[in-house]
Amino acid sequence: MALLTVDGAQLNYGLQILLDKVDFVVERGQRWCLIGRNGAGKSSFMKVLTGEVTLDGGSVKVDRGVRVARLEQELPEADGRSVFDVVAEGLPGVGQLLARYYQLTEGAGQLSAEADAAASDAWVEELTRIQGELEALDGWALQQKVEAILTRLDLTGSAPMASLSGGWRRRVALAQALVVEPDILLMDEPTNHLDIAAIEWLEKALIAYSGALIFITHDRALLRSVATHIAELDRGHLRTWSGNYQSFLEYRERALAEEARHNELFDKKLAQEEVWIRQGIKARRTRNEGRVRALKDMRDERRERRVQQGNASFDLGKAGLSGKLVAELEGVSFAYGGRTIIDNFTTRIIRGDRIGLVGPNGAGKSTLLKLVLGELTPDSGKVKLGTNLSVAYFDQLRDQLDLNKSAVDNVSEGRDSIEINGRSKHVISYLSDFLFSGERARTPVRALSGGERNRVLLAKLFSKSANILVLDEPTNDLDVETLELLEEVLAQFDGTVLLVSHDRAFLNNLVSSVYALEGHGQVREYIGGYDDWLRQGGKWVEPGAAAGGGATQSATPSGNLQKPAVNKAKSSPEKKLSYKLQREFDALPSKIEKLEEQLETLQLQMAEPDFYSSPADQVDAHLRQVSDLQQQLDDCFERWAELEEQGA
Repeated sequence: MALLTVDGAQLNYGLQILLDKVDFVVERGQRWCLIGRNGAGKSSFMKVLTGEVTLDGGSVKVDRGVRVARLEQELPEADGRSVFDVVAEGLPGVGQLLARYYQLTEGAGQLSAEADAAASDAWVEELTRIQGELEALDGWALQQKVEAILTRLDLTGSAPMASLSGGWRRRVALAQALVVEPDILLMDEPTNHLDIAAIEWLEKALIAYSGALIFITHDRALLRSVATHIAELDRGHLRTWSGNYQSFLEYRERALAEEARHNELFDKKLAQEEVWIRQGIKARRTRNEGRVRALKDMRDERRERRVQQGNASFDLGKAGLSGKLVAELEGVSFAYGGRTIIDNFTTRIIRGDRIGLVGPNGAGKSTLLKLVLGELTPDSGKVKLGTNLSVAYFDQLRDQLDLNKSAVDNVSEGRDSIEINGRSKHVISYLSDFLFSGERARTPVRALSGGERNRVLLAKLFSKSANILVLDEPTNDLDVETLELLEEVLAQFDGTVLLVSHDRAFLNNLVSSVYALEGHGQVREYIGGYDDWLRQGGKWVEPGAAAGGGATQSATPSGNLQKPAVNKAKSSPEKKLSYKLQREFDALPSKIEKLEEQLETLQLQMAEPDFYSSPADQVDAHLRQVSDLQQQLDDCFERWAELEEQGA
């Protein structure tokens, strides 16, 4: 049975046609992923489905009794409201009563014995009134729903929104959408600002969700695992497909090829008719008059054709090469507010490294970046920076953008042209590479979509010469085509990339090693991308709430690369081992050295800029060899500890 039906929907914003007689049907259990280019109208279509935007034509019908909830793209305000208050707002009618009841009961402890009787009486009177209204509306059952969803998302109801990071505020927004137990859940970029552990939790929750789901996402891993149906908004038309994303890509390729073939035949016929009309009508016969009218219709059809938007095409401004050593950290520790963020971390970053930083929100990824770049001084340990470093920084909160200025003004910074690798481009031409028309480039940034704002920030970033790119969540809101191009450009960049991302596919496709922040200040380095980290024994910190919940517990992975150094001066345990075990123990130091040398050689090969440009089977074989050597090294260290314990 259809829960929601869209019939002949039409929606125009000025001259831009967002919906052109669109039909769409949603049934229970379907999980639709809505895809399309940035600015195609995906978020507007979501608002049409909830009734927030009125159609110019057509209709949206929601079946009787069907509950619809929407997770908005923007984060909730970081204000003085409590988490409980914000989540309760998702319950129409009773939410404000629950929020007020929660405030009163939380503030009960503040009524001291010395409080005047009038204040106490007023508190009791208001509490009694609200309790009565809640009982009449079955509010206690709804309160249990709020508390249950807070527990599921590991949120603390009394925490003020102002104290939460972006990731925790995203969880609060998700809780607000889920608390009403909707039959249709609409989600606009639900993974923005979530850490990978939360994304994986969300992925499992969405797969188990029994209602209908419509979501917009740039996270290809989430898209592939969750979506059962695909809807692509393209030039005002909605192309739908029942099946997974991979099969949709094959279908779309066939559909676009057929469209191109049809347009080619049409254009050829139109050209022939234009030649005929210029030769003059030889006789005013009816069939010739009909041919003239047909030509006029063909001209109108060609004029109204909406050509598919091209792909973005951009390049990086490259500074001169940095020194071979970019940064070296030795025994670095850093604490803030009594909490250890980084504890005794040692690493070396070489030119051409592409390093991904992963960890829960609030674990200290930004702090580690600032330590690496010399912006923070460690409490202990040493940081040595290389020479000729030129850094360009991408900010996930887009604080570098002035929302009241246009894309042109934000990027040009008073210049008429942008110089990229010795070639000068007019700023409008430069922005066209990022898919901005002249009109769109002059539009204030606050009127642009989230994806368009991200492209403005990328344009601003890439207009500066740099040999180190620091990217903090660069994938948020980008369409898949632009995201894949960004991957390609970064893979060809011969400088150093430091990347903070919760996009698992992006990490797998780009980085050569991972710094995992695994709790209690522990930072460990792993070779390869996100999946390689998992294969090497990496584990997520069990989600506490940090700012939003309880204490965080960490799980120690088994595949770390930073083992304690072997004490080579100690040739044997104090106690006597058997002859065979003693020989095995004595041989371990040289075996470990040999493995470490082999591993270092392979890691240096992986650090070469063109390593990931090699054939995929060669790259996979190399990564498997690294993983095998790492496992052998881990086994040697474990055996060393075991024999040492036996001889102790």
